[in-house]
Amino acid sequence: MIHRINILLLILAGLLVASCSGNKSKNKKQPNILFIMTDDHALQAISSYGHPISKLAPTPNIDRLANEGFLFTENYCANSICGPSRATVLTGKHSHANGFMKNDGTRFNGEQATIANILQNNGFETAVIGKWHLNSLPVGFDHYNILHDQGEYNNPDFITKDTTVKEKGYVTSLITKHTQEWLSNRDTKKPFFLMMHHKAPHRNWIPEEKYYRLFENTEFPIPSNYFDNYKGRQAAAGQEMNIYVDAYEGHDLKMVTGVDSDTLLYDRWPDVFFGRMTDEERKTFLEAYRERNNDYYLTERTEKEKAEWKLQRYLQDYLACVRSVDESVGEMYQYLEENDMLDNTIVVYTSDQGFFLGEHGWFDKRWMYEESFRMPLIIRNPYTNKQGVEIDNFTQNIDFAPTFLDMLGVETPTDMQGESFLPLMEENAEDVPWRKSLYYHYYEFPGFHNVRAHNGVKKDQFKLIHFYKDSVWEMYDLESDPDEMINIYDNPKYQDKKTELHNELDSLILKYQVPDKYLN
Repeated sequence: MIHRINILLLILAGLLVASCSGNKSKNKKQPNILFIMTDDHALQAISSYGHPISKLAPTPNIDRLANEGFLFTENYCANSICGPSRATVLTGKHSHANGFMKNDGTRFNGEQATIANILQNNGFETAVIGKWHLNSLPVGFDHYNILHDQGEYNNPDFITKDTTVKEKGYVTSLITKHTQEWLSNRDTKKPFFLMMHHKAPHRNWIPEEKYYRLFENTEFPIPSNYFDNYKGRQAAAGQEMNIYVDAYEGHDLKMVTGVDSDTLLYDRWPDVFFGRMTDEERKTFLEAYRERNNDYYLTERTEKEKAEWKLQRYLQDYLACVRSVDESVGEMYQYLEENDMLDNTIVVYTSDQGFFLGEHGWFDKRWMYEESFRMPLIIRNPYTNKQGVEIDNFTQNIDFAPTFLDMLGVETPTDMQGESFLPLMEENAEDVPWRKSLYYHYYEFPGFHNVRAHNGVKKDQFKLIHFYKDSVWEMYDLESDPDEMINIYDNPKYQDKKTELHNELDSLILKYQVPDKYLN
């Protein structure tokens, strides 16, 4: 009899443990979301992704989010340029459907269904702090404190509902400070959806003063295709984004007119560089760069060596900007932990698109080539029991809004074109039916950097790109050619695959209802 009672007690104890374990997430408060988005942060510069560059410039705080959450290895943007990407994140729609296709000459319609409007109407407190860049004021946010236009690194202007103020300080630190201030003064009776948008590491890559010299003695690896001759790739040959040809030596590369000079070479936008600094800040900046600039002028170099020097200067500044961003992520993590919010706040880290770090000789983005098309995505989700998981399914920034709504238990509008990838983070994710291809479309031509308008499809390891205004096609096998150097469109060996990709592209154009006027 005693033996039977003991067995029953053991069974009941087991059921109780299982019940507690199974209800772990249900016992937590309503989740919040902290969405951290940087500008032009290449995944090559996040050490969780394992790129050789990032090994010399690690990102330990961003890595911690990945170690405690999910690292998306095949995440992509729908249109690789700042404003349109942000509109896609807000609406869950491709650019043609949300109406914001180009940076210039377009105003974002915030009255349409956005994640901010939807969550605000469902009892969430909403805020956006930092870069906005949608040529209109935020709608659907209870609070906003946004940068003017692109924003400036030093002493930037912030726009609120009441005023515009020039603030003293470095932009990454100021955005972090304002984010924490809002969290400290928000309505704690409501869950929140908070968009923290950093300017860094956007062009022209001005580091925080304490990091001016951070990488001055670091030599970063040179991409194997840095001196790409663009053979067989007509569109790539016509671009204007080459580091050693097109980067402005003063504005971008911080080069001066000569030995011991305090005068920058031609400065395209002086108001967003030296014009934002005080006299003392300008002096400190020039002193930090003087020895390296002198070395450029005093050392005889071949044209190839000059091009390599410019790449190192670009990477040193870019990655120093990333260091401040990583530091900000650490500060936000600590804030959530100290204020008892870490266990009920989903933290998302991403960028508005990818970026070139010397691949093909380039800086900037815009292309459907991998470095620009592919974007980082890391999610720390305390409502699952999984940690340190890599997800290699095709996800895209049209999926962000549906996913966040799903995470927060809010219904997704049927006209959103993305899909919730929350099931990919849950148990039995391998059984989840998921997309096999991605659609991309870049519109801004004629425009800055002379990147031709194009659309395309990625399926499996293959990619088909159509530069439709020029009737030029490109096709790549990323398995045999990960650097996208060999256009195989006319290779007879791939004709069956080419037909398959053409059909898939036509299918996606139909699925997403892309108007004919945007296809020629």
